[in-house]
Amino acid sequence: MNSTRMRLGVLALATTAAIVSLPATTFAQQPSTHSQSQTNQITDWNALTNLRIEVIKAALQLTPEQQKYWPAVEQAIRARAETRQQRIAAVTEGRGQQLAGDPVQFFRNRANNFAQRADNLKKLADAWQPLYQNLNPDQKQRMRLLAMDMFRDLRDAVNARRTERFGQTG
Repeated sequence: MNSTRMRLGVLALATTAAIVSLPATTFAQQPSTHSQSQTNQITDWNALTNLRIEVIKAALQLTPEQQKYWPAVEQAIRARAETRQQRIAAVTEGRGQQLAGDPVQFFRNRANNFAQRADNLKKLADAWQPLYQNLNPDQKQRMRLLAMDMFRDLRDAVNARRTERFGQTG
């Protein structure tokens, strides 16, 4: 049974690593029209969110008792993904305008974005709290591994984007 859980954990980590790399390649494509591009991006984001949710659920192997806490977690994950998608769309649309405009307003917009992200992350943590308290030690370990892998991949994606945009890291 432990080897099966370990294989599931490794599979979940590998799948997560593959999933995290999808947005960069997905959004690099340039469909023929803006509307079609926007529709494709929304569809891709939704598919990516669904896949991430399924990986987490598969890795945690929730018991029937734990399942009652899952809807709040899933709703928070989806809300956070939707807000991120909207934020990226807004940044993409106003990319040139922000830097050419008022730098003070740029700072304010940035601060508002950080505040919104912090609020969404707090809501996600609040949703996870009851479920996490009811996970067994093996499930908590798998969750830690998923979280560490996710943060590592996010850090690598940020560094790659920074290098691509500005030719620097760190």
